[in-house]
Amino acid sequence: MAHFVDTVVVGAGVVGLAVARALARRGREVLMLERFGRIGSVTSARNSEVIHAGIYYPKGSLKASSCVRGKALLYDYCSQRGLPFMNCGKLIVASSQEQVATLQSIKEKGEDNGVNDLRILEREEVEALEPQVKCCAALLSPSTGVVDSHAFMLALQGELEDQGGAIAFNAPVVRGQARSNGDARVCVHVGGDSPTELTCNWLINAAGLAAPWVASVLEGLPRQKVPKAYYAKGNYYSLQGKSPFSRLIYPVPEQAGLGVHATVDLAQQCRFGPDVEWLSAESPDTLLGEGPHYDVDPRRADSFYAEVRKYWPGLPDGALVPSYSGIRPKIVGPGETSADFVISGPEDHGVPGIINLLGFESPGLTASLAIAEHIEARLGHDVETASEWFDRKKK
Repeated sequence: MAHFVDTVVVGAGVVGLAVARALARRGREVLMLERFGRIGSVTSARNSEVIHAGIYYPKGSLKASSCVRGKALLYDYCSQRGLPFMNCGKLIVASSQEQVATLQSIKEKGEDNGVNDLRILEREEVEALEPQVKCCAALLSPSTGVVDSHAFMLALQGELEDQGGAIAFNAPVVRGQARSNGDARVCVHVGGDSPTELTCNWLINAAGLAAPWVASVLEGLPRQKVPKAYYAKGNYYSLQGKSPFSRLIYPVPEQAGLGVHATVDLAQQCRFGPDVEWLSAESPDTLLGEGPHYDVDPRRADSFYAEVRKYWPGLPDGALVPSYSGIRPKIVGPGETSADFVISGPEDHGVPGIINLLGFESPGLTASLAIAEHIEARLGHDVETASEWFDRKKK
């Protein structure tokens, strides 16, 4: 016999946790399904932990609006709860005169998104702030920072559970069905050591790398509404010794990412990355969990030295050590324009009770609390049954 729960959230990464917490705080019965034995063990655990300002994204995009709103929410959340973070600021550096004009366009794009504290600095001003950085000019973003993402996720988990929500670990989704009758809209089949069947009013698919796959195994959801998944690995190298920077240092962005940038973590250690390494995989199963796909190839260091020395010529030989890697959950492939976040609900795909969160790469961490607000607003106080929804759509 299937067990009923009002709302099922698939994936206990940072976005899923933020959504589940928000819905539980609204009084919904929430159960999270996490395929691994702990929270945030995939993309949410393998990134730069940067609080982004909202500079790069097209005006009117969900990435832009959720990043700017999420940044403010995240700083407030961490401040109120004493969670570790650092509002250190960021410099986007132009290594050639040709890139200086690009800084102005980035500034204008940021201002279009509501980021109004940006300032272009001349070379001498940059050297006064960061003596080790060599550039022609830079764009200063004072509101950029870094956060302890694991502490943030633990806080979200704690508040979810305080509100009566729960997380089922080692509970992968196997398949699901949209129901056209009865009180519950969706049936979910859960695998693992204790397979079970759930019914729910709402299924929120926040499975990150596996989100397109989860959407593809939901019977009744039109296949053309599920984008193809692509996987872009990002490798990081740590710097041996003291960080030469007090701020984050970014090059002018490239097509598939923000370039090999320098991040200073909360322990004042410096690391560089990520680069872009496209992976081939028919299924996300081969990329989830620990394995050789997360190994950092020491041979990639040569390209790191070349990229970093464009803005830090003083990088010593042998100073970079392979650190870790992460995989970006993309929904466009190599050479294509970066895609916006996709939140696909009943009004988009025509199936009641299912919301898919697709392509949640950077700035997903920064945007997570704003995305939770968005999902909370979409659900509202909805209590409509599957039969009532289909009856209404027929009219």
